[in-house]
Amino acid sequence: MGITIFTPSSETKTMYENFSQPILPFRKFRNRLLKNFFWSCLILLFSLVMGMIGYHYLEGLSWIDSLLDAAMILTGMGPIHALTNDYAKIFATIYALYSGVAFLTVIAVFLAPVIHRFMHHFHFDDDN
Repeated sequence: MGITIFTPSSETKTMYENFSQPILPFRKFRNRLLKNFFWSCLILLFSLVMGMIGYHYLEGLSWIDSLLDAAMILTGMGPIHALTNDYAKIFATIYALYSGVAFLTVIAVFLAPVIHRFMHHFHFDDDN
């Protein structure tokens, strides 16, 4: 079965084709992959901007240094600059926890079409 999206109306729409439907042509698959890549980039951009704002206003770092620290935390490398006040430390803690979830979300959103295509090709279903 495909992923079902519930709408206010009585009809349902599926995000992906189910195993009884033919596999998506490569051109449409490429478009689906590009759409998911776009959403992944938006999630990353949102995450970077939130980190930059927090580091800039709570720690007083320049925008470039804020970008550097946000990117380093988001990728799991750790901060570059030492934090000097408690508000910035609390923000960095919350941002680091958020970044772990955001990273996994980006990977899942980007790889969902690829994994679905693989499973569809071999006719994997919940019952198997």
